[in-house]
Amino acid sequence: MYSGNGIRAYGNLIIIKHGESWLSAYAHCRESLVHEGQDVTLGQVIGHMGEGAPQKPALYFEIRRNGKPVDPLSYLPLIK
Repeated sequence: MYSGNGIRAYGNLIIIKHGESWLSAYAHCRESLVHEGQDVTLGQVIGHMGEGAPQKPALYFEIRRNGKPVDPLSYLPLIK
């Protein structure tokens, strides 16, 4: 859906649309490996983690349902 750095404070940002109601966002990417309009598949590498302030490794991850952020732990399988 989106890949770029036009949204202030997020650095390089990737937003993926999952159906009509769901989005996932990945901010502070050092490098994006996808472009707008591209289909992605489960397990595909979409980018590489970059740095946030103050120049420390960072990745901002968010899931949104109907435009509102939700707790991702409620929707992602837990790794044991």
